[in-house]
Amino acid sequence: MGKIPRKRQHLLLAALLFMLILGTAGLGLAGSEGILSRGQLLYVPVYSHIYGGDKAEGYEFYLTAILSLRNTDQGSPITFIQVDYYDADGRLVKKFLDKPVTLAPFSSSQFIVKESDTKGGLGAKFLVRWQADKTVNAPLVETVMIGTKMQQGISFTSRAIVLKESP
Repeated sequence: MGKIPRKRQHLLLAALLFMLILGTAGLGLAGSEGILSRGQLLYVPVYSHIYGGDKAEGYEFYLTAILSLRNTDQGSPITFIQVDYYDADGRLVKKFLDKPVTLAPFSSSQFIVKESDTKGGLGAKFLVRWQADKTVNAPLVETVMIGTKMQQGISFTSRAIVLKESP
């Protein structure tokens, strides 16, 4: 079997990522419709880079990662008390919050890991903890990864999963 031309590899990678995103669209994740809670600890995957071509002879495609926090409750504020960024080996890279941040109903906030920040590695993640004074709609928490290189562009998202419910 012959080698796949590099241009076709890029198309195949884009198609694979598109199918991956479509395949995960209906999963019951944090921020899904109908989930009520007083607080949660969330795990949010981050991809600081992906590989293009064969790993041995390919290249690393570095990405900017945006952590998006969205209060989906129409009537109550929620407070984020932890936004920590960890590397692929589980080591803390950066604490994004010095003090709790309260989001008003239907408001949002974001935190950015720059494309040039490669400390997280391929298996990076955020741990996000939030709380509310009463039971509210769980927030939508996700990362958006985006990058461009040599007239190529890629973007995709990852949603948080709940590690622990607050009592």
